[in-house]
Parts: sequence; C-alpha cells; structure tokens
Amino acid sequence: MRAYEKEYDACSFICGIDEAGRGPLAGPVVAGAVVLKKDAQILYLNDSKKLSEKRREELYLEIQEKAVSWAVGIAGPERIDEINILQATYEAMREAVSKLSVPPDILLNDAVTIPGLDIPQVSIIKGDAKSVSIAAASVMAKVTRDHMMARYGELYPQYGFAKHKGYGTAAHIAALKEFGPCPIHRRSFIKNFV
Repeated sequence: MRAYEKEYDACSFICGIDEAGRGPLAGPVVAGAVVLKKDAQILYLNDSKKLSEKRREELYLEIQEKAVSWAVGIAGPERIDEINILQATYEAMREAVSKLSVPPDILLNDAVTIPGLDIPQVSIIKGDAKSVSIAAASVMAKVTRDHMMARYGELYPQYGFAKHKGYGTAAHIAALKEFGPCPIHRRSFIKNFV
C-alpha cells in the first residue's frame, strides 16, 4: 500500500485524492484530499468500498488525527446536471486540494488526471487499493458523503437515502416513481425513471 509513497519519498507533502458518489441518482459527488504524515501507521486502511461502515467511521476519525492536512470538495446535484458528472468531479477535486493547509508537492490520483492544477499528478489505476494516501482520501470522501446522505434521509424520508445513499436500488427507483424527484435528485441521471 505504500509503494507509491516510497517512490515519491523526496516530496515533503504527498496528497492522495479520490471521490465518492459518481454513480448515484441523487446527492453530491464528494472528493477527498489527504496528506498523511510520512510515518503514519493506519491499520485496515483500504479502498473504502471494501470496508464496513463501522470500520470506515473509525478510520475517518483516525485519518483526521494522523493527517498533516485533509479536506473535501463537494459538487451538488445542480452542478452535476449543469456541467456533467466528470467535470463536477474534477471541480470537487480542485476544491479539496485548494482547501489543504499545506501545498502538496505531488498528487496521487485514483485513475484520473485533474485538469486545471499545476501540481504534478500521478494517475494510478485502482489507486485506492495501491496507495495509502488515496485509500485515506477514499475514506474521507465516502464517510463525508454518507453523513450528508443520512441528513438528506431525514429531510426526504420517503426515498430511504440513509440506506442506499442515493444509488439506483430497486427501492430507490420505486420511491422515485411514486413520489417524483426531490431537490437532491440529479435530473440528468433520472430521466429514464420519471
């Protein structure tokens, strides 16, 4: 998990970047950016999709403690509809990087190259399973988004957002057909269902 961090060891601040929420029908896309301390030991850190919710919540707190800096960027459903999911993801990633308290020397990204940044970037396929920094960013993005979706679940209880986080489950699609879209639905993603 640290091969890429070792490869760029000459850099003072190595930043991992990843996103959560590119596929759902509702809610924001959230990008995480994390600069870990060089000697940070974080057990069980892995691609957030492979971790239990309880483990992600524990890691979310541990990463906050052990990071030199971390931040998230958010692009909401209106923005996703306006500029498309890929551009909205890049925007959220640029926002996350801009909010870091230290300027990163290099960005380790999960399978993307972010336009509009003048920091060297390394795009790593399946990066969240190969880089501890990207795995940490993955957890921060996912947990932040999950917390947001739980709050939306309280605002719009008929859709079950706390359970499916806005993904296109059968229950979510049934609720969408019954109640129509709510303000956090991505209009460009749901036209096949409503």
